Amino acid sequence: MTKVELKKPNGDVFLIAERMPDNLYIHAQWIGIQTLDTVMQGGSHYIKMLQEQPCSRLLNNHKELIGPWEVANDWIVSFWTPKVMELGLQYMSQVLAPGIYGKMSFHHLHQHIGDKFQIKMFEDVPPALDWLLNVGKENPLQTTTIR
Repeated sequence: MTKVELKKPNGDVFLIAERMPDNLYIHAQWIGIQTLDTVMQGGSHYIKMLQEQPCSRLLNNHKELIGPWEVANDWIVSFWTPKVMELGLQYMSQVLAPGIYGKMSFHHLHQHIGDKFQIKMFEDVPPALDWLLNVGKENPLQTTTIR
């Protein structure tokens, strides 16, 4: 399990990125106020993680994010999304920020990338994780025994 904390120049952590055991998924936990620079740093770190070891699932957690980050949407659409798709991202479970501005930023982004890979939005981590770990898996055929 690899866990990295990215910090702003003042020492505040703005992203905790963690690869889960057996490479099941990567958990990106965004913290506090984000800027174009922090989103680009965090997004670039995620790309680096995928280059080192591809992973098809991302839990993108905004539960501790504060305020809007829409300023980064153009970069996410034009650079980050094509790159992570090329590196194998297929499923993103998005835990929305509690505030309206963070939610609006993601909803605007989703209009541009929602058809690129499977994205589902959640209010809390447990259902987001449950969906992420089960999406794309075939349901086993159920057999019925007749007596």
